[in-house]
Formats: sequence, structure tokens, C-alpha cells
Amino acid sequence: MTPLPTPLRWLYSLEWRRGFYDWARSDGVTWVYIFKVLLAAFLTLWLAMRLELPQPRTAMITVFIVMQPQSGHVLAKSFYRFLGTLAGSAVMVLLIALFAQNTELFLGSLAIWVGLCTAGAARYRNFRAYGFVLAGYTAAMVGLPALAHPDGAFMAAVWRVLEISLGIICSTLISAAILPQTASAAMRNALYQRFGVFALFVTDGLRGRSQREAFEASNVRFIAEAVGLEGLRSVTVFEDPHMRRRNGRLSRLNSEFMSITTRFNALHQLLERLRSSEADHVVAAIKPGLQDLAELLDGFSGRALTNADAARLVTALTAYKEGLPARVRSLRAIFQESEPSDAEQLDFHTAYELLYRFVDDLHSYAQTHASLADHSHAREQWDEPFTPQTNWMASAASGIRAAFILVVLGSYWVATAWPSGATMTLIAAATVGLSAATPNPKRMAFQMACGTLLGALIGFVEMFFIFPWIDGFPLLCVMLAPVIVFGSFLTSRPQYAGVGLGLLIFFSTGSVPDNLTVYNPYTFINDYIAMVLGMLVCAAAGAIILPPNSRWLWRRLEQDLREQVVYAISGKLKGLGSSFESRTRDLLHQAYGLAVGQPQVQRDLLRWMFVVLEVGHAIIELRKEQAILPVHPAYAESQPWRQAIRVMGRSLVRLFLQPSQSNLERGLIAVDHAISRVQATDEPFAPHFDTSALRRVKSYLHFIRTSLLDPQSPLTAYAKGVEHAA
Repeated sequence: MTPLPTPLRWLYSLEWRRGFYDWARSDGVTWVYIFKVLLAAFLTLWLAMRLELPQPRTAMITVFIVMQPQSGHVLAKSFYRFLGTLAGSAVMVLLIALFAQNTELFLGSLAIWVGLCTAGAARYRNFRAYGFVLAGYTAAMVGLPALAHPDGAFMAAVWRVLEISLGIICSTLISAAILPQTASAAMRNALYQRFGVFALFVTDGLRGRSQREAFEASNVRFIAEAVGLEGLRSVTVFEDPHMRRRNGRLSRLNSEFMSITTRFNALHQLLERLRSSEADHVVAAIKPGLQDLAELLDGFSGRALTNADAARLVTALTAYKEGLPARVRSLRAIFQESEPSDAEQLDFHTAYELLYRFVDDLHSYAQTHASLADHSHAREQWDEPFTPQTNWMASAASGIRAAFILVVLGSYWVATAWPSGATMTLIAAATVGLSAATPNPKRMAFQMACGTLLGALIGFVEMFFIFPWIDGFPLLCVMLAPVIVFGSFLTSRPQYAGVGLGLLIFFSTGSVPDNLTVYNPYTFINDYIAMVLGMLVCAAAGAIILPPNSRWLWRRLEQDLREQVVYAISGKLKGLGSSFESRTRDLLHQAYGLAVGQPQVQRDLLRWMFVVLEVGHAIIELRKEQAILPVHPAYAESQPWRQAIRVMGRSLVRLFLQPSQSNLERGLIAVDHAISRVQATDEPFAPHFDTSALRRVKSYLHFIRTSLLDPQSPLTAYAKGVEHAA
């Protein structure tokens, strides 16, 4: 057989194909996205011009705003953009009807409306926030130009809705029909990969191989994935009926994953405390049971967990779980031969109580994952949704900032009668809305200003030196394509997304010709100066007026994190576990993003989250245990141990609302008193963790005590002399 020539051998080589596939999965996806943006933008512009819409550029801008690499995101963003446009247009018509003859009242009412919408965008994140953004700046973008001709306000609103609808239809069509990248596929891949990473994280922790920095970094990753998967789940319902039928199980799976990470973190923290306190014989007594679980999970570590793998995991965990009580009893009998102290026995019992709960939750997670293979399943019934949590002061600050900007710029426009003042005001309304949902609105607004300035320079050359010499739509597309490609490339890079967005949107706003093109350099330059000034004012306001990435908000979010313990103590028990988990993680995810560049602040916030999750989860378990106690005098409400737990709850509320040395000391005394009251109570069942409610209660109380005394906890700052007293 004749060997292939060298070029052909290279073409068929494995290295070349592997390199091509790697490129296709990374940069190739970006270039497909850019191609789809180009195609959707030109299709929209051509249709808008053929239909003789008043502002074809508005339809084209819609493409740049709603286009995303994944079709589900395009559908979700388009849906909320349409709702926001309808709401903003309706409010604009109302304000014009009420205040058409009074510019000052109109601007004041518009500022209030934009402020409320901006606050809503900061409160409701993901694509719901985008609906609020559109409702705010649509009213400004349609209403301010209509002030000069209030009789045309209604038709202006109608035309804008039609233009945006055209952009939405074209974007959705192109995204779904040409090389679609679905959000449901991304979600399935994320679910499959996540467990393999977590299993490796668990096996390292059980064997004592994890380092503190790696442990914290992994937890930050799991938190981001939990929040991100909730966003993906809300998107997949728009595009995939297959995933829509599994929506309850996907929500349940995310909730159960948060639960198993909390369970394992609690066990890991306890083991680390025992290792650091040199309780080697306690660790040695616990180790055999941990080793069994680590060996079980080795087969799933570092690999994707398919539905078939999940079914195998269910079978393995069922066998392990059934044998665990007998295994614990045999290990405890061996451990008691060394005559351990009461504290050491509590450590042993608490470790295995946490291990049993972790295995139980892990078993539930595996069952839910395996159930995704079925079209319908009983585990679809789930009514404990992800509950986001946003600080109301942060939302109010965004609203106040937006209203202030509109009042200042609107007043300047009225006072100076600058012809481009309306443009400056409406562009500021759009910028403050688009930047409100970002962790750093100052940076976002400044990047948009840079992109707009770049668009002005390119647009001036094209508008006055190129467009007059071309003829026909194809040549127009050739001239616009380089700008769109460059802007789309920038938006695909997170560090330059604001520059790309500013270039695409505001180059189109000022430089894309309408059906009737007007060449007016004076108006062109004035409008672009107004745009850049409006954005720079937004950037300055973001840096001066209650900036969200400053110390005041970190403090507020830290306080909100601590208050989750209060929520665990006083919240309604039904659905409390899922709500507590999601609220705490959502707060940490926000705070971590706002504190970028401040590693010490991030570390402190993360450690507050650990102690809040540990104590809060233990409290919820205590409440669940008490809620299902059988009727017996030993479990009566009037029993001293139950009264002591209520006293402990009040002391923990004081501690987490106002951390101090005295409150920490009171909290530890209350926990010790509750433990002693439980130990002094007789119950009618065998003293094993699977049969004795008081054994489980005592273990959770002991875990709360060790959490409060954890040397890695932020409470150590208040612990001088307290541990000795306790």
C-alpha cells in the first residue's frame, strides 16, 4: 500500500484532530457566535429597511443586546426584553399624557421611574433584571425625544415595540437554526462534571489530604456553580421541553448538592479540628469508616457522572448506608476499650452522626440524578425552590444613584437648552440601567464610554467619508462588518465586555444610516459628545454615590450572612433547609464578586459563611429532630433540655447579630448547659445514633460548640479567655 504524502499524513494525524477539537470547543464557539451576530444583525437591518420602520438601527441594536452564545439565553433575554419594553412604553405614554406641558414634572417622574427600575434590576438578577432595565430606559429613550412632539408619543412607542420585536425574532431564529449551542446541553455537561470534582474533593478531605487554601477555593467554585446552575435551569425551560419536564428534579438536584456540600464541610471542619488538636486516637478510631466511603467514591472521582453511573452510585451507597450502623457500633466498642473521656466520646459520636447524614443526603442526590433518565418520576415533586437573597440597601443605592443622575443631567438639559441634552440624558438612563446589575457599575460605565468614543471615531470616518461613496445594502454590510466583528469579539471577553457593548450599541445608535440618511457633522459630533459625557457621569456617580464594591456594602453583606443564623432559628420549618442554603450561598456569591481584588475581605466573608452554615444547619437539624419526637415524658416541651435549647437559641441570636466576647461567652455557656441537660435526661430507646433522638441532639449541640471555638472561625477574634472559661 502506497504511503500517504506528508501533508496528507499530517491532515489525518491524531494530534491535528485533537488540536482542532480543542479549538472548536473554545475559540471556535466564539467565532460561531460572532458569525451569528453578523448574520442576525444584517438580516434585521435589511428587514427593518425593507419594512420602512422609522429607526432600523433600534432593531439592529436589539440583536446586539439579546444575542448570546447559547440559544436558551437568547430566548430568555428576548422574553424579558419584550416585557420590559412593553412596560416602559406604557409608562412613557402615561407620563407624556400627564406632563407633556411641564418638562420639569416629566423629568422628575421619569427619574423616579428609572430609579425604581434600576433598584429592581439590582434586586432581581439574571435575565429578570434585564426586564427592569428595559422598562426603565425604554421610557427615557422614547419619552425624551417625544417631548418635542407629544402627539406622536403613542406611535413612537408602537414603532419601538415593533422594531424590538423584529430584532428579537431574527436573533431567536438565527440562534436556534444555525449551529445552535443550547443551554440545556451546557447544563447537562455541568451537572455531569460537577459531581466528579466534588467526589475527588470529598476523598481528599476524608483522607486528610486537602489544604486549607484548596478547600476554600473548591467551596467558592461549588457556590458559583450552584448559583450559575440555578440561572441555567431558569433558562432551559424556554428552549427544551425535555428539560422542562425535569424542572422540579433539576431544582431538587441543585438543592441537594448544596446540602451535601454543607454536610461534608461540617464533617471536614470537625475532622480538621480534631487533627489540629492532636486528638490522634480519636481520629484513628473514626478513620476506618471514613476510609470505606473514600474507597466507594474513588470509582466516581474526577469523571463525569452519567445517569447510568448515578444508578450504580445509588446501589453502592444503599449497601454502605445499611451497613454503617453496625460498623459504627463495632468501631465504638473498640474505641471504648481505650477509656476515652466524655468529650472524646462526643467527638466520635458527632463525627459519625455527620457522616451518616452526609451519606443519607448523598444517597438522595444520587437517586435524583439517576431519575433524570426517566421522562416522569416521583422525585419531580419538589416545592423548595432556590431562594435568592439581595441586600435591600444595595438595591436602594442603585435606584438612588440612577434617579440622581437623571435629575442632574435633565436639569442641565433644561437649564442650557443644549440640543443634544436629551441624548445625554437618555443615554445616561440606558447606561445606569445596564451597569446596575454588574458588581462594579463604575467600571462598566467607563468601559462603555470608551467603546462609545471608539465608535464615534470609526463612525465619523464611515458616515462622512465612506457611506456617501457606496451604493446598495451589500456594500453597507461590508463596511459595517469589521466594526460588528470587533465589538462582538470584545463582548465575548469578560474583561472587555463593556467596551464591546458600548461600541456595538452606540456605534449603531449614531452611525448606522436610516432609510433617509442625513449627513450633519454638527449634530453627529454633539450627540456623541453627549453620549460619552452621560456615561462618564454614570461612572463618576458609581464611584462616589454609595459604590457597591466598597466597604459599606461588604459590611452589610457580612451582617446579612450572620443574620442567616437568626433565620435558621426563627424561620418557618417547612422548606427551611433549602431556603437557608440558597440564601446563604447567594449572599456569599454576591459579596465575593463585589470584593474582587480584596483577598482578605473575601477570605473573611468565606469564613463567616462556613461558621454560619455549620451553626445554622445544626440548628435546623435540632429543630427537625424536635418536630418529629414521639409522645413521651422525656421529650415534653417542659423538659429542662428543651428549655435549655431555647435559651441557647436566644444567645446565638445575640451572638450573630452583635459578635462580641461577652456574647460569645454567653453562647458557649448556653450550649454547654444544653449539652449537660441532654446528658442528664433518660429516654426509652437504645443509645445508638440511629435509634436515640437525644444522642443525635447531643451530637448537634457538640458540633455547634466546636464550631464556635473553631480556630479558623472569625469568632476567634472574640475568643480571648473564653475557651478556658467554657
